[in-house]
This record gives sequence, C-alpha cells and structure tokens, in this order.
Amino acid sequence: MTTTIAIKQHLIDPVICIRCNTCESICPVKAITHDDNNYVVDADKCNLCMACISPCPTGSIDNWRTMPRTKAYTPAEQLTWEDLPEEWTAEQLAQAGVTGDTDTVSTPPAESTSSVQVSAEMAVNTSAYGSTLPPWSAAHAYTNLHGPKNPTTATVAGNVRVTEVGKEYDTHHVVLDFGSMPFPVLEGQSIGILPPGNDDKGKPHHARQYSIASPRNGERAGYNNLSLTVKRVLEDHQGKPVKGVASNYVCDLKVGDTVQVIGPFGSSFLMPNHPRSNIVMICTGTGSAPMRAMTEWRRRLRQSGKFEGGKLMLFFGARTQEELPYFGPLQSLPKDFIDINFAFSRTPGQPKRYVQDALRERSADVSALLKDANTFFYVCGLKSMEEGVIQALRDVAVQAGLPWDSLAESLKKEGRLHLETY
Repeated sequence: MTTTIAIKQHLIDPVICIRCNTCESICPVKAITHDDNNYVVDADKCNLCMACISPCPTGSIDNWRTMPRTKAYTPAEQLTWEDLPEEWTAEQLAQAGVTGDTDTVSTPPAESTSSVQVSAEMAVNTSAYGSTLPPWSAAHAYTNLHGPKNPTTATVAGNVRVTEVGKEYDTHHVVLDFGSMPFPVLEGQSIGILPPGNDDKGKPHHARQYSIASPRNGERAGYNNLSLTVKRVLEDHQGKPVKGVASNYVCDLKVGDTVQVIGPFGSSFLMPNHPRSNIVMICTGTGSAPMRAMTEWRRRLRQSGKFEGGKLMLFFGARTQEELPYFGPLQSLPKDFIDINFAFSRTPGQPKRYVQDALRERSADVSALLKDANTFFYVCGLKSMEEGVIQALRDVAVQAGLPWDSLAESLKKEGRLHLETY
C-alpha cells in the first residue's frame, strides 16, 4: 500500500465560535476566511504558526483532526458545517495508507505558503501589529462564564436611539440588567447575544458579538447592568438589502424584554489602570462602544478624585455628523478631560476625511504620546480602517524621527497597541 502523508488539520468549532473575526484578522498568511455561516481554515495556506490560538475568546479555534493530507477538508466543505466532524480512528487512518507516527505534523507545501506571504506583503500586514496581551496594569478579566449551552438571562432596562431619527444609520444604546446573576465585565470586553428562532436550515441562530459600551461598575453606577451600541443592519457588504438577524432583534427590544446572553469575552483589549497612563482611542461607528466604556470609567474616577489620570485622545470617524453615535454627549465632555477629533467622510461639499487623516493632522501630539511608554492605543471599527491607521502611526513616528520598526515591536510586546476590527 502506498504510504500517505498525515496532517493535523486546523479547524474551527462552529458550535462555540462567536464569529468575532479575531482569528481572521490576526492570521499572518490569510488562511482563515468566513461567510454568513462559519469561519474556516484553508489547509493549503495554514502554516501552523499558532498566532490565532491564544487570542480566540472562546477556544473554538483550538481544534485539530489528524487525517490524510489528500482528504483534508476544504474551506467550501467547512462552510457548510453545523458541527465538527468526528476524529479519524487509527483503523481508518491505516486503511487510508497512513502509517507511522501520526503526531508528526506535516506543513503545507512551501510554494503554497510563500505565495500567500508574498501577496500579503504588498500591503501593510496589520496582523503583525496588534497585541494579544493586556496592559500590565489592566484589571483581571473574567471570561466565558456562560456558553451557548448555558446562557444567562438579562432584562432590557433601556433602549434609546443614539443617531439622528430619519437617517438610515439607525444605532441604538441598549441597557441589559442581570439582576442577581454575577456577570462581571471590564471596558473592552464583549458579550454574545443569542437571537430567538432558527435559521433557514432549521438550526438555532448562532450568537452575535457586541462590545460593551459601559464601564465596569455598570451603565448606571453601582448596578449589575451593562450597555451595548448596536447598528441596525439593513444591507450586506455589497449593498444588497438584507435584514440582520441579531441587530434588528436587539434594536427592536422593549424595556422588560428578556435576552439570552453568553460570555463575557476578551482578555486583552483592556484599559490600563495605573496613574498617568494615556489612552489614544481610534474608532468608527459602533467601534465607539469600548471607547465610550473607557472614557466613562475615567470620567467617574476623575469625578471621585481617586485617579491621577493621563491624557485621553479620541479619533472618531463616521460618514456624517448625523450618523455618529453619542455626538451630543461627547460635545459636553470637558476639553481638559478628553481631546476629541472627528473625521467625516461624506459631508456634502467637503472632501472625504478619515481617522488616519486626523491622526496625521495631530502628528505633533500623537508623536509625543508614541514616545511615552505610558501610552496605550486602541483601534476599533471596520476592518478596512486598520491598514490606514497603522500607516498613519508609522508616518507620524518616522516624521518625528522615531524608529518605527522597534517602536511597533514594543507596542505589541508590551500590550500597548490593540486592534479590534470586523
């Protein structure tokens, strides 16, 4: 019998995956892709670098199947899965011609991997910059207290639209109360919402992830509640009409309704807590949720006189002023508390302006913060913003005479640059 090479194929468990996009965004060889159903790994591209393992908030990424290379599951197959396939037995492996030590992992052919690396290097590889470590002074994060099989119940305590009525960008601020059920969260964490009902295959809808928009002691201080910033999805990425299952469900919730919640998730996109630490927040749209949480926690600490805070700097992008969540409340924050910079890309009669443009305009202040080891950078919003932001930070550093390569390495290694995009 011809000897067949065995591989340990990397797979993602669709049952516990919360579709947060962390794995895809961090994969250096672009081996991970997704559709509306699943996140999948291409065995021909995956080089088993393990970069995606530790950042995964649920552990769904840490699944493997020892099998013949010739029988590797294709991405197309994986996209149809509702559950992971069974492990191959030793007898099945032997019948397929696999002999010897199946723990010896074969990596993809060199030409397959290198071709992916070359194409990825044509642009900024943002996966090389984001840290998976929290700031050294971050509070301890509790994670995965509730999974899809044991969700907890929260009650809707409030639902307010935070963008101008009559505009298409319908974004809501939703408050969920957990009553006496412990559900500790920190700024920068997220939760999963389980929409009721089934999908078109008759399976229960999988969870959708939302960043927490409130500080650790509650949307209302001293209460066991939290808030979310949710945009109603009415079209897909190609502009075709589609009604987002979870976003429409959440945006239509009424006070008193109950919601099934899983999580919390996230142990790295956390804020620093040591005195004089600076926070630079760069976001678009609903990516403002964790920034609101961090800002509000600092505001409460400042109000109580218990924190000698460093600088807060916000770069907030949206298509228009009317589509920017929390525009009114942001305007009322003291100027000596937070330095706010807006960037609008669709203002009639004005040139398009993005957050990276605002970063370059404030290069003197941003470079001074880049030099300070007490400064932490947070980027949250659409995936398309990542590259522009990294390029802008690089340009600001180079213009100031800072060694970008070593600086970027330090930002990542010390948990000072965090990317969370979708």
